[in-house]
Amino acid sequence: MSSLFALTASATLLLPIAVGAALPAESGSAAGHERWSAPQCDAAALQDEPKINPLSTLRASQTARQVRIEQRVVVRIAPRPPAARQNMLAELPQRAIAPRFEEARKEKCVPLDGIAGVQTGSGNRLVLFLRDQRMISVNLDKSCRARDFYSGFYVEKNKDGRLCVDRDKLQSRTGVRCEVEAMRQLVQVSE
Repeated sequence: MSSLFALTASATLLLPIAVGAALPAESGSAAGHERWSAPQCDAAALQDEPKINPLSTLRASQTARQVRIEQRVVVRIAPRPPAARQNMLAELPQRAIAPRFEEARKEKCVPLDGIAGVQTGSGNRLVLFLRDQRMISVNLDKSCRARDFYSGFYVEKNKDGRLCVDRDKLQSRTGVRCEVEAMRQLVQVSE
């Protein structure tokens, strides 16, 4: 294979010499020597041809398409430090017995800007601490565990900026996604 390549390469090198011998001599050459010259390009002929830009032909051949840009905002709710949770409860009247809370009225939606922190509860429940000193119990899907949300959660912000039942899904930092099934306000029970 390499000998065939060597043969064709050497033949290619000898080709200009063979072609030059076959060309007629120029008239008016000095001392009768034959001179071979390569054909010259006509620069004027090249300038007359229109220059074609490959990008413009590509753009012209494509049809216009619509582009739709959507914005996605994800809000992270982190657990509050223990001291902050205790400060929220410090404003309540002090008693010898720890306060007891019961679930009262149902809530449909809670403003995301109003959530100050979150704490895991038992089973599939989370407790949301709101900036207006309320506490909301959130029930997640039955297949979800509250302990997956020990380091807070992410929620995609909707146009209304609220966290709502049967609409929004909470995502833990580990990737678990759970739908909010019910929300109830926790109220302190007086004994």
